[in-house]
Amino acid sequence: MSLYRDEGVVLRNQKLGEADRIVTLLTRRTGLVRAVGKGVRRTKSRFGARLEPCTHVDLQLHTGRTLDVITQAETVRSYGKTVVSDYSRYTAATAMLETAEKVVAVEKDPALRQFLLLIGALRTLGEGSHDSRLVLDAYLLRSLAVAGYAPALTECARCGSRGEHRAFAVHAGGMVCSVCRPHGSTHPSPETLRLMSALLGGDWDSADASDGRHRSECSGLVAAYLQWHLENGIRSLRHVERS
Repeated sequence: MSLYRDEGVVLRNQKLGEADRIVTLLTRRTGLVRAVGKGVRRTKSRFGARLEPCTHVDLQLHTGRTLDVITQAETVRSYGKTVVSDYSRYTAATAMLETAEKVVAVEKDPALRQFLLLIGALRTLGEGSHDSRLVLDAYLLRSLAVAGYAPALTECARCGSRGEHRAFAVHAGGMVCSVCRPHGSTHPSPETLRLMSALLGGDWDSADASDGRHRSECSGLVAAYLQWHLENGIRSLRHVERS
């Protein structure tokens, strides 16, 4: 039996048999891990409550033939407690967890930057210092950037020419010039593009000062861009958009 320790964020869990759960985690050193929590659905389970989504846990696991098995779990911090009472925070956190799993995708492929990004986003969301949708959009943009899909905002995504281009094409990779502009491009306002740049670069003063209509337009572009490049819909976003 090969034992190892790691820390991770619980992304989701699903029932297995009568008392077990399959727990999906994004861990600091190992990356995406799917492991069995034996007996965690029993009321007398030693660590069932520690394996709920949005929980940062310190773990001991042993390697199994198909799925690893969790043998110990200690809570580092439960972000779920701070977001579950607020619908907008809760839906934003749910979308983050779903996105993290789909962006990393490959199991046991180390993804330290994605792990740290998710921890930071959940912490910021829980503090409530910024609008929850801004925090979510910032996380989505940065997660895509870490994965190599950062949108072009200051140059044409196709020819690389710099300038204040007016068209945005999701399938082209961001802003496009008038020469390269493909069919189906949108024309977001300059304020919306500045908001996207602020969220990507961590300029919270500018982001917090943005207007509601520009936030809404930015969220639509970010959601479309994310789902195009992941090639799979993020179901949780539908609930965020209605919040």
